[in-house]
Amino acid sequence: MAYRVEPGLYRDVAKFGGGDITACMNCGNCTAVCSQSQDAGGFPRRMIHLLQVGHSGKLAGSLEPWLCYYCGECSDTCPREANPAETMMAARRYLTGVYDWTGLGKKFYTSPAWEVGAIALVGLFIVCLFALFHGPVLTDHVELNTFAPVEWVEIGDWILGGILATLLLSNGWRMFHWVMGSRKAVDVPFSLYLRKLPAFFEHFATQKKWRECEGPNTRWLKHFLLVTGYVTMMVLVIVFLRWFQTDEIVPFYHPARLFGYYATAALLYVTVDFLVGRLKKRDAIHKYSEPTDWVFLVLLFLVALTGILVHVFRLAGLPLATYSTYVVHMAIVVPMLVVEVPFGKWGHMFYRPFAAYLAAVKQGAAEADAQRTKRAA
Repeated sequence: MAYRVEPGLYRDVAKFGGGDITACMNCGNCTAVCSQSQDAGGFPRRMIHLLQVGHSGKLAGSLEPWLCYYCGECSDTCPREANPAETMMAARRYLTGVYDWTGLGKKFYTSPAWEVGAIALVGLFIVCLFALFHGPVLTDHVELNTFAPVEWVEIGDWILGGILATLLLSNGWRMFHWVMGSRKAVDVPFSLYLRKLPAFFEHFATQKKWRECEGPNTRWLKHFLLVTGYVTMMVLVIVFLRWFQTDEIVPFYHPARLFGYYATAALLYVTVDFLVGRLKKRDAIHKYSEPTDWVFLVLLFLVALTGILVHVFRLAGLPLATYSTYVVHMAIVVPMLVVEVPFGKWGHMFYRPFAAYLAAVKQGAAEADAQRTKRAA
């Protein structure tokens, strides 16, 4: 495969954040201290080299940015203060824009006005929908499913889920094309893709490679809580909405309530912890923040907060407070999903385990090639 050299590539990636790669002298210290480099190769050193020489094609086809878990040790030990960890983060944002065929990912990552404007526009659209099509407003008692019929909300959930899945999977196909395009289709049999598929689900559920990084394991645990809290809430809302959004006061031990409380507690705890960490800037992972990082965390916090407030107001028998907070909640949830899942920060929840899966496929193909060569010899 031929690659086009773009001398200004590092400036393009710098628009997504990152360190000063012009300060890097390729000493290799970052690779030496990285616990992940033994599996993925010489990163982050190799990524910085690709940026310096302008290999945009190789960068687009690289899995290494997704296999970095941003422990920050490479930046802490860099003798030139080139901040390679933040460069890897910028490369992930850049690649999100490369995979996205709509071009919106790049817009949202490089322009806070575009991201905030899109969120506000979608949120306003949701408010207008409720203003025009809500059901009867009963004020003598709470009937949320009369104000917002669960059947209609459920249909909206499935339509939105289908759109998001289409966007994310189509972007994933583009990622696959970039990564595996250098190998002929015959080199990787379909059976190998099937055999390695469990790697995707394993890394999606556990992010186990993060535990190999230096630093306290609480980072892995907090990320695990964040992901499981978010996924739990998504499953409750999309799959079990009829049991989750109900006017019946179910017992505390009801599964819908218990899982909802877990998701809310996990999201509130982790988002507050991450926001405070970014304010105090004590850890390497929080020292540098782009506007997209703040927007994502604030949205996720507000989703959890407004969701639990709807529940509290409903239990307290406050009709108007319940209905109005529900509209605000939906006006935050939908924009967060529309903007952050296929185009923004939350896309890495798919891209990172997908990268681990493709890395396993490539390794399996390389091992098969080596065996064929050995037999031929």
